[in-house]
Amino acid sequence: MSKVILISQKPLPYQHIGSWTTMYKNYFESGLGHIDAIICEAPKVQFKAIDYWEVPTTFFTKVKRRLTKQPHQAYIDTLIKHLDDNEHYIIQIVDNFGLAKALNVFLRNHSSLKKRLYIQFFYHGFPPFYGNFESRWFFEFIDEMVLLTHSAYLEHKKAYSILPCLFSVLHNGIDATKFYKVSSEEKKALKQRYQVENKTVFLWCSQDRPKKGLDLILYVWRQLLSKHKNIELWVIGAQREIQLEHVTFFGKLPNDVLPEYYQASDCYLFPVLNHEGFGMSLIEALHCGNHCIASSLGGVPEVLQDGQLGTLIAHPHFITEWVEAIELYLESKDCFIRKDVDRYTKEQWIAKMNTIICNAKALLE
Repeated sequence: MSKVILISQKPLPYQHIGSWTTMYKNYFESGLGHIDAIICEAPKVQFKAIDYWEVPTTFFTKVKRRLTKQPHQAYIDTLIKHLDDNEHYIIQIVDNFGLAKALNVFLRNHSSLKKRLYIQFFYHGFPPFYGNFESRWFFEFIDEMVLLTHSAYLEHKKAYSILPCLFSVLHNGIDATKFYKVSSEEKKALKQRYQVENKTVFLWCSQDRPKKGLDLILYVWRQLLSKHKNIELWVIGAQREIQLEHVTFFGKLPNDVLPEYYQASDCYLFPVLNHEGFGMSLIEALHCGNHCIASSLGGVPEVLQDGQLGTLIAHPHFITEWVEAIELYLESKDCFIRKDVDRYTKEQWIAKMNTIICNAKALLE
């Protein structure tokens, strides 16, 4: 029977917010996972029923990594130290192309070991990482690439003339017991608590980086205020020293309190200006009953089912398209039904991850 090893350069459980680390946290805490061991630096606490193959983090090892310029070697050494000569292994790597390259270099001189390994690479971006020619070693080295959307696969298929590995798709999933649609009465009570009763509340939630589109939305907001006074914009994750009417900056908030902000708001704005891999906040808003207006970039159209679950902005870099979409929503918001979303849950993520692992085991046997 093959064993499954996750190599993580973040100690798991991870103490900060991150999409893939949250996915794995849900997975290990479910007790339904098929992963046998985690290779990482020692975390503050450990998941139960999982072996930890700890990467040493002494002063000596840190200095050695810097002097040798081999930041991944300690992870490879830890892996090799624990492998049994009579076992087969599925190795999971998440978003770490440098680690994949270092492991590939090591295994070139250990071909018999490579035959006993099945390399799964999980990529949470959207566009292809390597150019067509420089990608050859990577796709020949890994056995399977796991992407967030089918549209990301199509981008890879279009970009590369040679793809000698398998592909799978694993959508992100959220905890639907925390992010869910409340009743009309509960929503009214939340609005009263935040003193926005009888107002239409728009929400933006992300890190304050240019590609997340906050500046675009603030510019749009200034145009909307000339016509609409009964609107509010909540900004979570950013703190700006500006005074703008009907805009509240909440700064960074703990993840545990986010659901009620989604539940109290009416429309979620997702103005990304990059090829977003998936968008965790987008599905959190969907599950809380928000109408979503989002950039038609990257994996976003697939997440919103090509517009069935929200409004897609075909040209998101054009201010006028955002103004028109928001005004259309304001004019006919009573016609926008707060949809019940039965996809993108952590239970579905866990089940699909186990299917991906089981399929890999079948290939190794």
